[in-house]
Amino acid sequence: MTVNTPLCFRGRKILAPMVRVGTLPMRLLALDYGADIVYCEELIDIKMLQCKRVINEVLETVDFIAPNERVVFRTCERERERVVFQMGSADAERALAVAKLVESDVAGIDINMGCPKEYSTKASMGAALLSDPDKIESILTTLVKGICKPVTCKIRILPSVEDTVNLVKRIEKTGIAAIAVHGRKSLVESFVCLFVCLLERKKEERPQHPVHCDVIKAIAEAVSIPVIANGGSHDFIKEYADIETFQKATAASSVMIARAAMWNPSIFRKEGFCPLKDVMQDYIKYVLRYDNHYTNTKYCLCQMLREQLETTQGKKLHAAQSTQEICEVFEMGDFYEETTAIFEAKKTSLETKMQDEDDQMEDPDVIKMAVRFDKREYPPQITPKMYLLEWCRKEKHPQPVYETIQRPLDRLFCSVVTVAERKYRSTLWDKSKKLAEQAAAVVCLRTLGVPEGKLCEGENHLINKRKRGDQECLISRDHAEELAEPSHKKANFIEETSDMNVPKM
Repeated sequence: MTVNTPLCFRGRKILAPMVRVGTLPMRLLALDYGADIVYCEELIDIKMLQCKRVINEVLETVDFIAPNERVVFRTCERERERVVFQMGSADAERALAVAKLVESDVAGIDINMGCPKEYSTKASMGAALLSDPDKIESILTTLVKGICKPVTCKIRILPSVEDTVNLVKRIEKTGIAAIAVHGRKSLVESFVCLFVCLLERKKEERPQHPVHCDVIKAIAEAVSIPVIANGGSHDFIKEYADIETFQKATAASSVMIARAAMWNPSIFRKEGFCPLKDVMQDYIKYVLRYDNHYTNTKYCLCQMLREQLETTQGKKLHAAQSTQEICEVFEMGDFYEETTAIFEAKKTSLETKMQDEDDQMEDPDVIKMAVRFDKREYPPQITPKMYLLEWCRKEKHPQPVYETIQRPLDRLFCSVVTVAERKYRSTLWDKSKKLAEQAAAVVCLRTLGVPEGKLCEGENHLINKRKRGDQECLISRDHAEELAEPSHKKANFIEETSDMNVPKM
């Protein structure tokens, strides 16, 4: 497919994907300071496939929400042409499904092939992929053919330069737009080549080990696609001018920065570092603007403070248990109050507007009640929907039809049930589709004056019916087994139980 985005990977300064760091506030801050491209933190394909895409009108963001209502990935228009979505995957079809889910909201898709963490490698993702070139080729080829945004991948180097170059050449043939190379070896490959490493006096490589600029350079000279050099924060990149030094040392097309940017994202600023206090306050402003979770905020600020964590301010930050408390640590309590008030007012305004629209569009023929379904009021496995279906069958009506919608503002649900050409709904919105449908069924049953199965209604005929049905099924199944079972087998069973001296009942 043709790439329809202006994203370019040559001559770029890039924020690297970092778990717990690369969320929306940090990405936007890096862009403000001069980063050309920002990668989000690695997100696992299985987790993303459980998410629902939601437009957040209050924050003006696109949110991908997990079933537990947690925001897994949040992005906004400001970064749409600059953000690359990095995923962890070991399956081509799952990777493609996720890519299609987020494709319209990001500038590119990246596959993580360098994470050495156990949670990633145990699932055959991250650095574990480096041992399976066929799977790498399958995933990347599927993505390149299946989406219209550029595809990249991020790897670590293998034990030998020759093996690394050969792998990258094979990756290049998949049609990806660029490859990021972390100039240290993966732990997986180090374990596989333990004896080789001992002979070479090299162990599994951590950030304190020197980055292999020569290997990145060999890769850059061997392929025609852009090579993005990564891993220079410890040895090379102490200030903005060092970014170019690292790029020249590796002959790479671009440079990807992780730790140096985590410690102070103003590393991307041509004019030099901003005071750390200003950087942290700028970060907190984005935190409030985009409702970042306080635990993630706290983690990122602790990474910025580093050696100052033992100061009074650092100890207060460590003790903070909410975004408000974090703001107070950095003398931003008033800003917190102002921002919170602005968003509460905006939310109220949107709710009022939506209510007015609901009232205008409301079908006057819909019968409404303020009803909420509470499963604690009903026997186990018995629901109003079951009672309504039973009633419809008895009265020879078509089975109930439920139409359920979700409100974008707060992601709550409302359901309308149609029974005998009449519509019923609850005026209360619920947190799930199932609860909203049960509430609609309750409204219908109460309007019709039909029992809904509550515990307080006394004997439950549906429970008795289900028990009878279960007993009949059990008897039928036992009878069928007796007919199918050979007589000699039954005799053997009797003998065996007799030999074990089973007491008579």
